[in-house]
Amino acid sequence: MQLSDPLSFIILTVVGAIAGFLNVLAGGGSALTIPLMIFLGYDATVANGSNRIAIQVETISAVAAFKKQQYADFGLSLKLSLMTLPGGILGAFYAVKIDDKLFTKILGVVMVLIIITLMFPKSELIEHAKQHKWKKWLAWPVMFAVGFYGGFIQAGVGFVIMSVLLHLYGMSLLKINMHKVFIVMIFTIPAVIVFIVTDNIDWFAAIALSIGMMLGTLIAVKMSLKKGEKLMRIVLGISLLIIAGKLFLL
Repeated sequence: MQLSDPLSFIILTVVGAIAGFLNVLAGGGSALTIPLMIFLGYDATVANGSNRIAIQVETISAVAAFKKQQYADFGLSLKLSLMTLPGGILGAFYAVKIDDKLFTKILGVVMVLIIITLMFPKSELIEHAKQHKWKKWLAWPVMFAVGFYGGFIQAGVGFVIMSVLLHLYGMSLLKINMHKVFIVMIFTIPAVIVFIVTDNIDWFAAIALSIGMMLGTLIAVKMSLKKGEKLMRIVLGISLLIIAGKLFLL
């Protein structure tokens, strides 16, 4: 069953705004939107595909907003993005072939892992990155894996990218988020194409989420990346724990 009533549109837009806000400041927004669509009656693959449209709109908005705020390094962002692109293409093909029940189980596991990452303060990760720099030859396979995960699941990929950029490059949180939205924007392109071609998009849900994510993104970019982050991570962790539990019970 796929819903198309005004109330569903409002719910999707509001949750989309929250997701867009979280995706820019940290990550995990898709771990809220995809389960929500599943609970509203959408097939898991359609929910995943519709969410990609909104993610594409969100990331384009975020890149433009960061540029307007004079935070941009398109040269490095493009280099990092191209490293993830092959994985993104491969992951997108698997995303439309996976069984819906298996997808929900994988998503549940992913959200539990996301909750675990929320337990570690970013400051400690940054200090660890300074003390333990990965060898440069690891960059390509690691970024390929990031792209594959993003193309396949998407939910929580922001946290994965943040962790990788911390360990590979020891970047500041601001720079990480700046590059993160650009990277996601690029490796989401093949996923969007694959989901459209295979007819796994519900445009009603996609448009509602896109409007919400764009609004949430514009608000998030203008805010300090550290303001309220600790509370946000706690709230997100509780939300993901509840949703993950429900997914495991499906």
